[in-house]
Amino acid sequence: MLLYKKRFYLVITSSLVIVMIMLFFDKKVNVPFVKNSLCRGTPAYNTITPLKDNRTFIIAPYFDNRKNKMTRVISIVHHKKVKELYCWFCHSASGQIYISKAEIDVHSDRFGFPYGATDLKCLEPKDWEPHYVSIHWAPKGNIDQLPRFEIRNRDPEVSLVEFTVCISTMFGKYNNVLQFVQSMEMYKILGVGRVVIYKNSCSPLMEKVLDYYIAEGIVEIIPWPIDSYLMVASRWHYSVDPKDLGYYGQITALNDCIYRNMYRSRYLLLNDVDEIILPGKYPDWKSMMQNLQVQHPKAAVFIFENHIFPKTVFTPNDPFNISSWRTVPGVNILQHILREPDRKQISNPSKMIVDPRKVVQTSVHSVLQAYGDSVHVPMDVALVYHCRVPLQAKLPRESLINDTTLWRNNVTLVKKVNKVLQNIGL
Repeated sequence: MLLYKKRFYLVITSSLVIVMIMLFFDKKVNVPFVKNSLCRGTPAYNTITPLKDNRTFIIAPYFDNRKNKMTRVISIVHHKKVKELYCWFCHSASGQIYISKAEIDVHSDRFGFPYGATDLKCLEPKDWEPHYVSIHWAPKGNIDQLPRFEIRNRDPEVSLVEFTVCISTMFGKYNNVLQFVQSMEMYKILGVGRVVIYKNSCSPLMEKVLDYYIAEGIVEIIPWPIDSYLMVASRWHYSVDPKDLGYYGQITALNDCIYRNMYRSRYLLLNDVDEIILPGKYPDWKSMMQNLQVQHPKAAVFIFENHIFPKTVFTPNDPFNISSWRTVPGVNILQHILREPDRKQISNPSKMIVDPRKVVQTSVHSVLQAYGDSVHVPMDVALVYHCRVPLQAKLPRESLINDTTLWRNNVTLVKKVNKVLQNIGL
């Protein structure tokens, strides 16, 4: 009997020691927070997660301590029908739940559509750092039935690239293969480290091209099946295309790209797939941005004018009508160096290079909120080369402006494009 008592007390004592050690490590180094999570709910793995109300769509939560210690949840909500949402934070080690009411901040550039890019701003608990959050329309309920999201940027990555291009969104069974390859190779010449593409749909051939660049390590694909949840417009304003959400949720994707790459990239370029921010005075983006940042040390956003190079107007004598490219679907941008002139009393649209750590909210052509200034870059320094259908189709050819800036790298570009097409089997 005495022997059994001794063994009993030995087990109890050992258990207490183990518990004390676990508590000590929990306080000191937070080891159990992520690895042995007690947080419940269904883990969310998709880019877009609808809540059961079908009026709230969660993209991803990001830790943001630039002003307040909070989690900023990038989402899409109905601007009238969603009145209240609550953030349910979970302590990974204990399973403790902390609930705070979300501030629902629908972005001002909604362009009349009922759904819009939205930040759900959730104040975090003061005494511990949550790694998971769920979003619910009530402060009470069963957390087991809620999607559980891991909070990004809590422990930022240390590996930085200099430039990341955010492309949002690739849709409409995109098949402009030649222009895409040319743009990708031009990005690489100019200094890109990563290209993030929010992909809705593309052709099988384009899928093959994307796979090539993914294997190369330069392209990152973010699945973007937004049309599985909402009726999306292919036009910019509700008055011309009355759907649920504008332009395949482009603004939401851009905002997600900023927060996703906030600590992964020194600068982000926010432009469409058929656009290139093309330096005029500098050989590449790095030398251009070094000079612009010295000239404007308080700047967070650099704005570049968009100029149209009509794909319907070809270069005289056509020196880049390369026979091996003719069977590849898409536009050959080297054949289009005639630029439309500015229109009277109409400002050119713009695209941007931003410091993601200083941006709070962005739209397509300008930043809505930032911790820093916005600078308009003169077009002789750089412009947005945009090869597309003309905006001034009735202009005579003589009125177009010859602009051969794109040709400065023509020898290198042709070699690189040929190599890619050969490797892909085109």
